Amino acid sequence: MNAAGLTLPCCDDAINTVQLSANVSSAAMSTYVLGVDVGTTSVKAVLFETGSRSVAASHALPTESDIIDHNLIKAKEQESGRIIDTLNRCLGLLPRDKLQHVIRIGLSGQMHGVLFWKAKSGCDWSKRDFFTTTDTIQLITWQDGRCSSHFLSSLPKPDSHVSVATGFGCATIFWYMRHRPEVLEDFTVAGTIQDYVVSMLCGLDGCVMTPQNAASWGFFNTSSNQWNIDILKGAGFPLHLLPQCVPSGGLAGQTCSDWHGIPAGTPVGAALGDFQSSVYSCMSAQTDAVLNISTSAQLTFAMPADFKPPDSPQPASSISYFPYFEDSYLAVAASLNGGNALATFVEMLTSWMKELGAEMSDSCLYEKLIHSALNQETSDLRVSPTILGERHNPLCLGQVTNISTTNLSLGHLTRALCRGILDNITSMMPAERLQQAGVRRIVGSGSAIARNEVLRQEVEKAFPQPVVYGQNADSAVGVAMVLCDLL
Repeated sequence: MNAAGLTLPCCDDAINTVQLSANVSSAAMSTYVLGVDVGTTSVKAVLFETGSRSVAASHALPTESDIIDHNLIKAKEQESGRIIDTLNRCLGLLPRDKLQHVIRIGLSGQMHGVLFWKAKSGCDWSKRDFFTTTDTIQLITWQDGRCSSHFLSSLPKPDSHVSVATGFGCATIFWYMRHRPEVLEDFTVAGTIQDYVVSMLCGLDGCVMTPQNAASWGFFNTSSNQWNIDILKGAGFPLHLLPQCVPSGGLAGQTCSDWHGIPAGTPVGAALGDFQSSVYSCMSAQTDAVLNISTSAQLTFAMPADFKPPDSPQPASSISYFPYFEDSYLAVAASLNGGNALATFVEMLTSWMKELGAEMSDSCLYEKLIHSALNQETSDLRVSPTILGERHNPLCLGQVTNISTTNLSLGHLTRALCRGILDNITSMMPAERLQQAGVRRIVGSGSAIARNEVLRQEVEKAFPQPVVYGQNADSAVGVAMVLCDLL
């Protein structure tokens, strides 16, 4: 008893009670933003703690959803059902007690692509607290090559600073209009894969899309934030498939059902572009340039606040201007050839080895290639890795030159390929352009850079500015940060 006649717990009990109450209080106070990136090859989900602004949990899984192009039309398609199944598995691996304290959901994903679905029946929520795909078509991705240069030249000229290229949503819809109109008759809504997820989560009848994704479809004016309705209507385009535009960073709605433990009624952000989200996660100063090398490769820096893009497309220019946030823009050299060139090289070698009766996993072979290139510090072999061409120069394909008897080793070839990826992106946006823009450092990010020490060495040789490697430089973290900053 104390002087006032009250009974106090013993010292150990008091300490345990205080610790328990502190833990309960901390758990009760912790809230999270769920950030999800639906990428070209994988899905990643992160739980971003709002108080500490740090990642509390994350998980990523490969989608393995590519569809073989049996029709030989240069199609690049993915099974939307497998992508959503991967998303469900990914969220199922996150701690459920934290998912129950998610207060906002943000999504980003691969831009340019298009998915068609039927309003009111695009998914099935009957399997507990997650949805699966129902009335949808396969995803036609940004890598799709069915729209030839001849086909693209037959399309109307857009009222936009963005040139239309194969793999862009509106170009793909034009292709279906002319070659497979019956497909368009079966579906009532279209969007990117990340827009589809947002629509299903919110129970929307239609699709909402931010300028970041709309610009990637083409025929969208980022100055007025309007689709080129008159131009598209004059060409017979199915206008009902155009999503409704909402601001980048704005909300699309609320979850219509519990989702993996996240309560119904949780606000959901309109989907953002994976590129802009990745930049947001690691560009900490206006004087930074961000080099991202994942499946593809991008080099970007922020334009001044008063910058306005050109009035019309500049198809021969290697630099594009991507809408960012609040009417600002990023100057971007967006190469189609990045980590996918390395992956193609590995697949080629694996295929050759199989034909010769030897087998090795892709991951094991990749490690051996990196090791051999680390022992080969320089090479006079020249590899141009543009196996997919480039949007500003689609006919410029890959080349290997300066071949001699002394540079045929795997070390030479891997080193030259890594340097070629950097040579290509810096030819699109030269170091002098970065210096003129006041760029003081390069922030390196992306899965290919993180995984490949040889690529990092070549990055550091390619730029006069110092290079740093961003922490948490990825789209899932970036979109979570955007939604957190809106709180």
